[in-house]
Amino acid sequence: QVQLVESGGGLVQAGGSLRLSCAASGSIASIDAMGWYRQAPGNQRELVATITSGTRTNYADSVKGRFIISGDSAKNTIDLQMNTLKPEDTAVYYCNAIVREVVRWGEYEYWGQGTQVTVSS
Repeated sequence: QVQLVESGGGLVQAGGSLRLSCAASGSIASIDAMGWYRQAPGNQRELVATITSGTRTNYADSVKGRFIISGDSAKNTIDLQMNTLKPEDTAVYYCNAIVREVVRWGEYEYWGQGTQVTVSS
């Protein structure tokens, strides 16, 4: 089993910044990709940003130029630096990981418990 623990988030005014962190632990052989998704009330969960083991990044168009995802493969952690936040960024943010485990074959997807980000206007 693998656990994802998120930290960061909170309440910030529009134009401000927040930083989210996620740490993966457990029976990890390797991590193929990690990322952040978000879900606002009444909306489907959507991709925010991802980073692969080769440090290739991908961003939703709505956050390009404002958010930066980074990772430390040695520590199995990722961060999401969120700048110039807008009220429409308000959502629960979830950490995601695609993991190859020590005890079984294949890729497995894991989610964190979510952390609330609220941006006031």
